[in-house]
Amino acid sequence: MISPVPLRLVDHPLVHDALMQLRDARTAPPEFRRAANRISVLLAADALRDVPSVAVTVTTPLGPADGRIVRTDVVVVPVLRAGLGMLDAVLELLPAARVGHIGLQRDEATAIASRYYSKLPASIRDSYVLMIDPMLATGGSAVAAIDLIKAASARTIRMICIVAAPEGVALIERHHPDVVVYAPVVDRELDARKFIVPGLGDFGDRLYGTV
Repeated sequence: MISPVPLRLVDHPLVHDALMQLRDARTAPPEFRRAANRISVLLAADALRDVPSVAVTVTTPLGPADGRIVRTDVVVVPVLRAGLGMLDAVLELLPAARVGHIGLQRDEATAIASRYYSKLPASIRDSYVLMIDPMLATGGSAVAAIDLIKAASARTIRMICIVAAPEGVALIERHHPDVVVYAPVVDRELDARKFIVPGLGDFGDRLYGTV
């Protein structure tokens, strides 16, 4: 089912196969990384479905062939640190993409995000910006990151995440209704510590083996 903006549910069977491997508490870091890469490639491909392209003709060994190529400047912005676990997958699809980084630290007591790092490429006004963050929980970090990207004059922003909570989707819709979020699932709720339930645990800890 396609939900109203800003959410697009990605209902591909390979996406959900990878998601279940990520959810499983028995999945060790090496397998977790592989599943994260696999799901990130699929989510990014869906989020880039409307990236502008141009018609071209190339010459194959047997003659001319018409087709389309991506000519638009694409900027990928992982939200640190967990977003780094999705970056290589996106760059497999778009090796020429420029990369920015936004570092946000969530206070475990208040769940409020504070910025500790921000570095975006120059001149992104006309770029297609893809923000990547695996977990959309309260939405505070996502909204703060989008605020920074828009402050740098970006006009076209998409976000991919692996698991979302209703609260996070609602907050983005309230603050940035023009930013479409691509995710395979919206989970039931946030718990008292603002973790997504059932979720998949702390993505960064499971990715890097720091549980």
